[in-house]
Amino acid sequence: MTERQILKTQICFALYSTSRSFTAAYRPMLEAVGLTYPQYLVLLLLWEQDGASVHELGEALQLDSGTLSPLLKRMETAGLVRRRRAADDERRVEVELTDDGAALRQRASSVPHDLAEKAGISAQEVEQLCSILGKLNNSLRKTLSTTNQGAS
Repeated sequence: MTERQILKTQICFALYSTSRSFTAAYRPMLEAVGLTYPQYLVLLLLWEQDGASVHELGEALQLDSGTLSPLLKRMETAGLVRRRRAADDERRVEVELTDDGAALRQRASSVPHDLAEKAGISAQEVEQLCSILGKLNNSLRKTLSTTNQGAS
């Protein structure tokens, strides 16, 4: 097997290169509605559950606060979200959609379908792929968690 053939058989490279391609394919669709890819991911969560805490968003997106906080600050400056301290716990910061952030849901609603169409995959294939990748991600995260606990 040549080096190039070996590379093509690596799951890590398949995921890496596909992720880069997907992000590039998303870019013009999201630019048309005034969003970056990370902003779109945050909004997807908030459209599903408005008023999520920064911690909940970080967990769901697998982002640390050092990455998420500046992103949320830019989104707040753009008028898409509002951050506020929780009334019952001053340590917890909740993120809510503004009217503009909520309105983007309709404008961005075709993005997943358009991307799947562009990629040439069916809704069923999207569902299967997400299931497999979710299983892989959860397994790897559990393995890393166990490994990191053992090293402490």
